[in-house]
Amino acid sequence: MVTGGVAAYKAAYLSRLLIEAGEEVRVAMTVEAHNFIGPTTFASITGNPVVTDLFESDLTSPHTDLGRWADAVIVAPATAATLARLAHGLSEEVASATLLATQAPVLVAPAMHTEMWEHPATKRNLEVLQRDGVTVVGPGEGALAGGDQGIGRMAEPEEIVAALEKMLAGPLTGLRVLVTAGGTREAIDPVRFIGNRSSGKMGHAIADVAAHLGAEVTLVTTTDRPAHRQVDVIRVESAQEMADAVEKIESDVVVMAAAVADFRPADPAIKKLRRTDGPPQIELEPTPDILSSVMARENRPFVVGFAAETEGIDRAIEKAKRKGTDLTVANEVTEAGAGFAHDTNRVSLIHADGGVEHWPLVAKVEVAERLWNVIAEKRGR
Repeated sequence: MVTGGVAAYKAAYLSRLLIEAGEEVRVAMTVEAHNFIGPTTFASITGNPVVTDLFESDLTSPHTDLGRWADAVIVAPATAATLARLAHGLSEEVASATLLATQAPVLVAPAMHTEMWEHPATKRNLEVLQRDGVTVVGPGEGALAGGDQGIGRMAEPEEIVAALEKMLAGPLTGLRVLVTAGGTREAIDPVRFIGNRSSGKMGHAIADVAAHLGAEVTLVTTTDRPAHRQVDVIRVESAQEMADAVEKIESDVVVMAAAVADFRPADPAIKKLRRTDGPPQIELEPTPDILSSVMARENRPFVVGFAAETEGIDRAIEKAKRKGTDLTVANEVTEAGAGFAHDTNRVSLIHADGGVEHWPLVAKVEVAERLWNVIAEKRGR
């Protein structure tokens, strides 16, 4: 959010720093901000159109669309008038309306003359905003508009980026996470394969939540499902391709949510098999045991296995004991609303000591959130 202060020129450099940090940036400007910098500058830097008006935008509802899209909102510069509007919940223009419509964390970088910064009304407004959970960075002391000197200078863009990183640091910040997702396909011939019903929804939810909580996430997946923009996605098809990808990745936590085929054709046909040639005799061989190879690493990570079952949890408990995983997530895939392709899941969490937690049927995103809460606790975060 860019509001009407001379420090608006710094917001252009701030946008560039955020882009260089790998963030996607969208800008909304108040009418007053146009007196100091134009929307074309921000559109050129961010590659996104700039929202300048509640009623003259290509978006149906620009303030709610932006508010829901954002993972964080920065107001830079935040003028005294802007702070007053935010503190009192006013929404007569695009910036304040968007801030009322978002549930994302908010950071403000005040910029104004010293007298305005020190005014009791400004102090009251800041106290209200901070009680509401708004993060304030700056202002600093230095040159102000009109040749004045004093406190009220907007924090430098580098300071704002650092404050944003600190504000967004989640419980998994600094943790390297590897997640596998989807069902592998094992070739019979160039057009046919042995596979399973896994949609990858559970694994993708686990990766997305980990990224949202601050982890550095690599997702090895067989699906084309979209992922959180901060997730490094590696797309594979077969169990061997997944094993090769996993072997190259160093991580602190590995969550093996993929449904990896246990067997593959030992000698897949080079050409398409024909019906006229009769039923083929397909000899199967084991696929690589990716979970066991991760468990065998010299400095092995914290490992979470998955077990899709059709005959109750006993087999999953036996698997968890045999594999020696730190946690195992088991689910009965034949249960209504759980398992493959659904947006919900009912799982049981098997701990290394044999203890079992039975979780209710909830959205897969909530399963992922609960799972990361347990992992974070076990890793002392």
